[in-house]
Amino acid sequence: MQMPNIVLLSYICMYVCMYDGVNIVCVCREYTLDVYRMASVVTEHDAKKAGAEVVKQVKNPLLSGLLYPGLQALDEEYLKGVDAQFGGEDQRKIFTLAEKYLPNLGYKKRIHLMNPMVPGLTGGKMSASEPDSKIDLLDSPGDVKRKIKKAFCEPGNVQENGILAFAKHVLFPVLDGTEFVIERSKKHGGNVRYTTFTELEESYAKEEIYPLDLKNAVARELSKLLEPIHAKFSADSEMQMIRDRAYPDEVVKKGGGKKGAGGGGAGPDRPVDISRLDLRVGVVISAEKHPDPSVSSLYVEKVDIGEKEPRTVVSGLAKHLTLEELRDRKVVLLCNLKPANMKGVRSEAMLLASSKDESVEPLDPPPDSKPGDRVYVDGYQHDVAGEPDAVLNPKKKIFEQVQADLLVNSDCVAEYKGEPLRTTVGVVKVRTLTSAGIK
Repeated sequence: MQMPNIVLLSYICMYVCMYDGVNIVCVCREYTLDVYRMASVVTEHDAKKAGAEVVKQVKNPLLSGLLYPGLQALDEEYLKGVDAQFGGEDQRKIFTLAEKYLPNLGYKKRIHLMNPMVPGLTGGKMSASEPDSKIDLLDSPGDVKRKIKKAFCEPGNVQENGILAFAKHVLFPVLDGTEFVIERSKKHGGNVRYTTFTELEESYAKEEIYPLDLKNAVARELSKLLEPIHAKFSADSEMQMIRDRAYPDEVVKKGGGKKGAGGGGAGPDRPVDISRLDLRVGVVISAEKHPDPSVSSLYVEKVDIGEKEPRTVVSGLAKHLTLEELRDRKVVLLCNLKPANMKGVRSEAMLLASSKDESVEPLDPPPDSKPGDRVYVDGYQHDVAGEPDAVLNPKKKIFEQVQADLLVNSDCVAEYKGEPLRTTVGVVKVRTLTSAGIK
């Protein structure tokens, strides 16, 4: 018996693209007439019901939203060779409409297969139009780590949690009894191992697992899962050609168009990334308590960053380091913030530190670094991505947006989007904290 030709509609559309650039051609006299025929038999009630989970529901819906379910149903006939359509559970009412009305037009009823709905990484529904809400099969390990680390993952929340959903529907079925390991330092309880998703879910619900530790484990296992896919894709020129024709680049290639922003750094269309920040190595040459006794948490430091005069920096480290621990220490400074008056003292830079729970540790540049050395991330070097902004515009929240992707990994290495912060002589680290934020 001949096996049915099961074809995903989205894949068919990709192949059609090959024959006409990037345009999908599916308009013909017969199709247009069938749209009219479909509109003549589908009731308003059924059209609204079919689109309930995929079309925005309003009191007075647009005609386009009512027509959409019927158009998707007709795709099954006009994208030739389709025996089955595959989609998420949110498509089930459209599938029901197709099964009911296609036979009324004289066409066969197709098979419909559905998969559970995995919440998007950014919260809410996963969307192809929102790249950071999903993991693509061709995402690099750095992309996977970046998307996972910035994902919504509220402590104890097991209902609206895209990270846990990926573990449940993707990782545990593949692991098939192999242990899922969450790596932690001994200071934070050591590694934890799970053989079933139920065990992991219960542990997370009790807040026995810190969100960043869960994220690191999921990112690691997803990257392992994608490795053979990447290897096969890299060795298949035809697959690469299909991908390139179906999804032509819509952005300037890395490095292109960014240098023009030079001199002050921020052209109107320049992306918000770590290249916008002026990060440098500094050496604390003096440190004192803030002269205002009402702010006992603040220190005032003089920091050499290779300029003619040292910069004055006000930092909230008094509860975490002694003055002796801070003096003569090499640190990482953000040097292009707008100077700010901190209780009567003008602060000309910000000292970057890692933070987790109640613990704070300054970032440590490589021991052989010198005052003024640039701190950068591979792929975002200033000779490629453009010079830093002369001064970060506080209204545009540049640092705050970049900060979301700044983290300390399980090896105490400071990272941006999964890539280490570094100077020309090594990587930036902290002394003991792991899986921590940076501020």
